[in-house]
Amino acid sequence: MVTYEDLWPVPPKKLILLENEVHLWRVSLDAPASEIQHLRTFLLEDEVHRADRFRFPKDRNHFTIARGVLRILLSRYLKLEPGHIRFEYNRYGKPALHSGIGPFDLKFNLSHSGKLALYAFARCREVGIDIEDTRRRIDQAGDIAKRYFSEYENQIFQSLPEDLRREAFFNCWTRKEAYIKARGKGLLLPLDQFDVTLAPGEPAKLLETRDDPLGISHWTMRALNPGPEYIAALVVEGDGWDMKCWQWI
Repeated sequence: MVTYEDLWPVPPKKLILLENEVHLWRVSLDAPASEIQHLRTFLLEDEVHRADRFRFPKDRNHFTIARGVLRILLSRYLKLEPGHIRFEYNRYGKPALHSGIGPFDLKFNLSHSGKLALYAFARCREVGIDIEDTRRRIDQAGDIAKRYFSEYENQIFQSLPEDLRREAFFNCWTRKEAYIKARGKGLLLPLDQFDVTLAPGEPAKLLETRDDPLGISHWTMRALNPGPEYIAALVVEGDGWDMKCWQWI
């Protein structure tokens, strides 16, 4: 029987990201106060201010953990001190390393929901990742699908038995979110302008990109298994890459 420890093992001490690899990290956002305080020391002043603007302690702590771990992971790949890492953002808000940082073109993306965060790292390839806690309340999923999903996706969604629709909804949502994050255009790329698979048990796949007819050959999509009650998806630029999954300890 395959366990989540098998799917997300402890990483090796010597961590190397090859050009034909994508590394994924699963991180628990449930941490003791001492660890949160330690991670806070890695944040820059603007990040501390962002954390402190959260109204609820849980949200503040989750941001601190997610951003602190991001800095530590980037420092491992780049062989830099976490506090020396600087970010820049494109016009749509997608983060990237500041120009000139690191020995190679490292791309990354992160997402968090509930008590888990996922990170994706690749060399010279854009990546997008999304995770959703399926236990969270979703009111009127059918109406949300009609508003944001494509016509094809809505047809598939409405054709499914009622007991499969919740999983299908999150399949579709995470795959669409991962794709627009990989593209780096935010909601300037309307969610109904491309189609993804969503039926439970069907492999994750980008089916059509109406704004870019060649898009389906430019991106690769995979479903992820981050843990019970979670659904996630990864989108990577190009093909011919291997995925390695690690658990943050």
